[in-house]
Amino acid sequence: MTLRVATSLRRTPYQPLFGAIPVRDGVRFRLCAPGANRVRLWLRRRGRPERAVEVNPTASGVWETTVEDATAGDRYAYAVNDGEPRPDPASRFQPDGVHGWSEVIDPSAYGWGDGEWAGLDPRRTVVYELHVGTFTPAGTFRGAIEKLPLLRDLGVTAIELMPLADFPGRRNWGYDGVALFAPSRAYGRPDDLRAFVDAAHRHDLAVLVDVVYNHLGPEGAYLPEINPAYLTTKHETPWGGAVNLDDEGSDRVRQLLIDNALHWIHEYHADGLRLDATHSLFDASRRHLVAEIAEAVHGAADPSPLVYAEDHRNWTTMIEPASRGGWDLDGVWADDFHHVVRRMLGGEEHSYYVDYRGDASELADTLRRGWLYTGQRSTHAGAPRGTDPSSVEMRRAVICVENHDQVGNRALGDRPEHSVDPAAWRAAVTVLLTAPMTPLLFMGQEWAASTPFLFFTDFGAEIGAKVVEGRRKEFKAFPEFAAPGAAARIPDPQADATFEASRLRWDEAGTAPHRQVLALHRDLLRLRRERRALQASDARECAAHAIGADTVAFRRDAPGEAPVLVVARLRGSGTVSVPALAAGGWSPLLTTEETAYAPDPQPPRIDGTGAGTIDFQRPGAVVFAGSRS
Repeated sequence: MTLRVATSLRRTPYQPLFGAIPVRDGVRFRLCAPGANRVRLWLRRRGRPERAVEVNPTASGVWETTVEDATAGDRYAYAVNDGEPRPDPASRFQPDGVHGWSEVIDPSAYGWGDGEWAGLDPRRTVVYELHVGTFTPAGTFRGAIEKLPLLRDLGVTAIELMPLADFPGRRNWGYDGVALFAPSRAYGRPDDLRAFVDAAHRHDLAVLVDVVYNHLGPEGAYLPEINPAYLTTKHETPWGGAVNLDDEGSDRVRQLLIDNALHWIHEYHADGLRLDATHSLFDASRRHLVAEIAEAVHGAADPSPLVYAEDHRNWTTMIEPASRGGWDLDGVWADDFHHVVRRMLGGEEHSYYVDYRGDASELADTLRRGWLYTGQRSTHAGAPRGTDPSSVEMRRAVICVENHDQVGNRALGDRPEHSVDPAAWRAAVTVLLTAPMTPLLFMGQEWAASTPFLFFTDFGAEIGAKVVEGRRKEFKAFPEFAAPGAAARIPDPQADATFEASRLRWDEAGTAPHRQVLALHRDLLRLRRERRALQASDARECAAHAIGADTVAFRRDAPGEAPVLVVARLRGSGTVSVPALAAGGWSPLLTTEETAYAPDPQPPRIDGTGAGTIDFQRPGAVVFAGSRS
């Protein structure tokens, strides 16, 4: 397997705007503190007395000084208007946690070994989402390096790291980060992250970093204290006031966030970003911040790093090119595929699932276009949702059958494979990994991990108690938790045991039935890698249709290559007629009811000549290769 293109990746020159950056004559400290009357830099070096240095104001609320005898490893903090010393909002590392002093880090000191890395081809992208803390027994960047050969051999091409920005306590999903530039000390030091990315590149794996710009966590968020314009009451979000992108003082906020995006690309050699919940980035400016981030990141290297967004609105504008007025993102997380499949296999009816029937017709429509909602009224939202994606490539829709949100936001953190019929699950995985969109796997999915992915935190006592109470209130409307005392079954997010229960058990991947699920994922990804027709598509549409309420068929094509036909029955048994098969010339490449994949195989009976029928004994999928035209 290779991701190489014609030449190795070339990075453009980069000068950080904010933070403590070692320079030729010492360390340059730059802090955005508009409205401050005085800023003092407190420095602490081993073997020397603590001291304070006056910081000079410059234009537009930026304060700057260069300290000649400062060096990497020094600790520092800022006192604004003679207040308490606070960590740097652009700190590169918080060795003592988000409440402690910052450490000066030299981002140029690491000796990179990825000079031959050529970047990520979006057409070959298969994303693997992981949480560093629960991915391995060690829960660190270094521990994750040991698993990179397994991910390469699985067939994924890009690792998406759940948010790394440091958070309060020892554990968190990462979406409560408050030190935006500092990889969490829970996972290791900054050079440990660099070593992880370096090793990933040597294994032909790209690395995407999940970044959260729509809010700050509830504990240790000193940024608004130093820059009161960081938040605005002009807009409201689920977390309170919005990050200020279009109110007075927003220019410096936007600069800080763009600087943050670029720092992951330049200082850590990340291959792209996944922007969290962009629907909560409220921006009425002439040009949306997300479009500005995309432009800046795309210009940071050649070939361009990629920018994806998590956004439930199905807005084509986000993935259209700038020449057509779009934001020029490389893709968006497209939830419709997951919701249709989950409704179809699990009968889910609550929350946003009320918008889906969960039948083959909806699945075929999703496969045909990239997402299902193109302007229809959403019962859940109480308004129309979505736009027509027929003007953009299908590869720009990122789809999954599970991810951290769809698993971890369930009360018990259960994965769909814990309750869905295994035969139906194999069929769903086959559709995912042969679809024309960009597929995403969640860590452990590849072997149907028995472990849940629960919601876990480690806040201080006061905030922690509110989190536990809020978590249990959240599920009171669900029938299984409505009875008095039933909410006590929901694991305590603050408990060590909740975090430990979410840690993957890698030894089970080699035991039945997990090894059969792993074999299916590997073989499907091998087919996707070897056949251009099965890779993420530049086409605007896919030939997909429903056969009854339970079966879907779709065809994949590539110039000069044999076409591929996928027929998947996701529920029940029975005989289906497939007109394309009746013409002949198709031969099975893979069926989910082979001994290698099913502990108790029940192969479908295929009549690939006159009748063109498949008799499914139970749910399953067949992948056919046609003759080359």
